[in-house]
Amino acid sequence: MEVILKEDVANLGHRGDVVKVPDGYSRNFLLPRKLAMQATAANKAVIEQMKNAAARRSATEKAQAEELVVKLAPVALSFTRKSGEAGHLFGSVTSADIAAELATKGFEIDRRKIQLDESLKSMGEFSVAIKLYREVTAHIKVQVLAEAGEETVAEAAAEAQAATEAQLSEPVAEASAAE
Repeated sequence: MEVILKEDVANLGHRGDVVKVPDGYSRNFLLPRKLAMQATAANKAVIEQMKNAAARRSATEKAQAEELVVKLAPVALSFTRKSGEAGHLFGSVTSADIAAELATKGFEIDRRKIQLDESLKSMGEFSVAIKLYREVTAHIKVQVLAEAGEETVAEAAAEAQAATEAQLSEPVAEASAAE
């Protein structure tokens, strides 16, 4: 069956394309979701108008995405998480966390546009890609830090251990000097 796509469909085509698909795929998926319409003679006449409108809409969406790239360029996000001694996080920083943090800064970006292969599970600074449009991708800096309380506890434990080692080594040194 030939259909005319009303929206971009992954691995199939873009708006306004006439594609040939299996009957079941068109009847059960594309048509009920209003992603496509049957390619009849009347609909093929409408296709030119759709292509022109889609081209205008696509141009404005791309321009908006490019403006957003410029606004996102200086943005740096910082997350504080509990972590272990080796710098591995007990939790992780996900695309949903990044989207929520961007929303607090005034950027409404869908979490599915944030390109994370897997969640950030270690401390450090990362560059995260956000695919805003087909050829438009923004990059933001995400910094993952350890909680302040843990660092001070770890430092205090290290200092206490050093102090006890120093106390243990002093009596041995005094005893050997007395002999």
